Amino acid sequence: MHKMFNIEYLDVEKNQKYEEIIKKTVSKCFEEENLIGSKLYISITLTTPERIREINKEYRNIDKATDVLSFPMFEKEEIDLKIKNNDFIHEDVLGDIVISLEQVEKQAIDYGHSFEREFAYMIVHGFYHLMGYDHIKEEDKLKMRPKEEKILSLLNITRD
Repeated sequence: MHKMFNIEYLDVEKNQKYEEIIKKTVSKCFEEENLIGSKLYISITLTTPERIREINKEYRNIDKATDVLSFPMFEKEEIDLKIKNNDFIHEDVLGDIVISLEQVEKQAIDYGHSFEREFAYMIVHGFYHLMGYDHIKEEDKLKMRPKEEKILSLLNITRD
């Protein structure tokens, strides 16, 4: 079985709990979207608000910290076609997800749920951006949100 993700720690300590949450969440995303057996993987970077702000400014020209950034390598149509045709010849990155752990902790408190729930949500949210989904327009949000909630539900990661 190929590796579905790699994790980089940028100015944060390596942590087994983070890795366990990432593993089960990414595995469920891959299973749900029929990517098991593909040669795709996700690059996940865990970092600080300062570093995610730098990345946001450099790549998106937005000078502010955020919770999660996603950098897809394919357009939605490309990834859909690859999945349909099982067109995965060599190992390829689906995209990059960058998560601010401090922001995840803060939002978990603000929303009144566990760190695990907020962190898993950030991973799933980032994953679906890599799959070509978005939430800017309401019609797009109506496609993306149910997919996110389904993964969390399948993992039995609830809001409480």
